[in-house]
Amino acid sequence: FADLTLAPELCHVLSGLGYEEPTPIQLAAIPPLLEGRDLVGQAATGTGKTAAFALPVLQRILLEGERAEPLALVLVPTRELAVQVCEAIRSYGRDMGARVLPVYGGEPIGRQLGALKRGVDVVVATPGRALDHINRGTLKLSGLEILVLDEADEMLDMGFAEEIEAI
Repeated sequence: FADLTLAPELCHVLSGLGYEEPTPIQLAAIPPLLEGRDLVGQAATGTGKTAAFALPVLQRILLEGERAEPLALVLVPTRELAVQVCEAIRSYGRDMGARVLPVYGGEPIGRQLGALKRGVDVVVATPGRALDHINRGTLKLSGLEILVLDEADEMLDMGFAEEIEAI
């Protein structure tokens, strides 16, 4: 992973998590993402897609420091995936104190409102709840530098095209 020019803090965490070498999707995705380029990636389940986008996001947070508004928005089709992606990003960013917030419906909005007000680095959200926060003015995207559509095909199959377009 060090060969991909990832920060030592991230390489240390990856080593501690038992990651020995990047998977093909990580090798293909991380370098262009670190350069700030757009990317469309496709790989089978369990091949490390979350790390492929999460590590460049975390590296950008390391470089830019704490901010009031989110640096990255990760849109996912389900609350289960929001929780899973959020946990993964937190584990990769644990040594750097990355502030990652899952935002999805079906739970009281108060905790989300409080965290957004305090400031977060990454929001991992379902499209409907993200749009709800945007419309309320509680999720501000003016400082957003990174947008990830995780499982974009699934989101489109589930009918989220209008929400994604609005976001």
